Amino acid sequence: MALTTSLADLSVLLVEPSQMQAHLVTRMLKNQGVREIKLHQTGNAALADLAMNGGSGWVVISSLYLPDMAGTELVSAMRSQDELEAVPFILVSSETRPQVLEPVRQSGACSIVAKPFNEQQLSRALYAAADYLNPPEDIDVAEIESLRILLVDDSKASRRHLRRLLEELGIERITEAVDGKEAVVLLQETMVDLVITDYNMPEMDGRELTEYIRTQSWQNTVPVLMVTSEQNMGRLAAVERAGVSAICDKPFEAGSIRKLISDSLRQ
Repeated sequence: MALTTSLADLSVLLVEPSQMQAHLVTRMLKNQGVREIKLHQTGNAALADLAMNGGSGWVVISSLYLPDMAGTELVSAMRSQDELEAVPFILVSSETRPQVLEPVRQSGACSIVAKPFNEQQLSRALYAAADYLNPPEDIDVAEIESLRILLVDDSKASRRHLRRLLEELGIERITEAVDGKEAVVLLQETMVDLVITDYNMPEMDGRELTEYIRTQSWQNTVPVLMVTSEQNMGRLAAVERAGVSAICDKPFEAGSIRKLISDSLRQ
């Protein structure tokens, strides 16, 4: 999929307390063609800078552990402010524990780049951010405006992030559910063209919802996209057997969502 923004057009705000790591990342960014780079060592300094500039056009790259807060707290603070909730966020960390990274995944981060990383891995994260800021117009406008989406996720932040991506594509008919049980009620009453669902949810999870759709719903052929941070291969295999159309990892690239929607329109 073609990208509409070159990396030279990106403005990066790097939040990194380590001078050595900041130097390394800055050098990689310049090698990738990024021209405007700001450096802050604390989360509060980054938030103040973003608030002053409105955040528009910026991409935040942050370490997980900062002197005054965690990177998870930084992205949560950004998502709680209207003017900053759409700013792309990339986390750089050697942390692998799911319980630590889950808040970042649920917040709608563009990427999590694992340390140690190379320029190619950083470049992919940057292109995902560029794609998020400037989505390519590769879907027919007339078709997209009539598309009906059911968005199912117990995380309000995740739903808000996905809704923004969908609205930028021109999709206006979006219905939200906080879990599979509520989605079942909506599916009984409302016809949809695509279901986008999380996996881990209370009451009824994404696998159970997919099984219901495929075996009991009158809309049993509707495409189902699973967006999840689940890493257990056995559980993911069970989701595939349940009949999902595709699985996207959290954090996901905006292009993944667009591709599935585009493919569903051609079915």
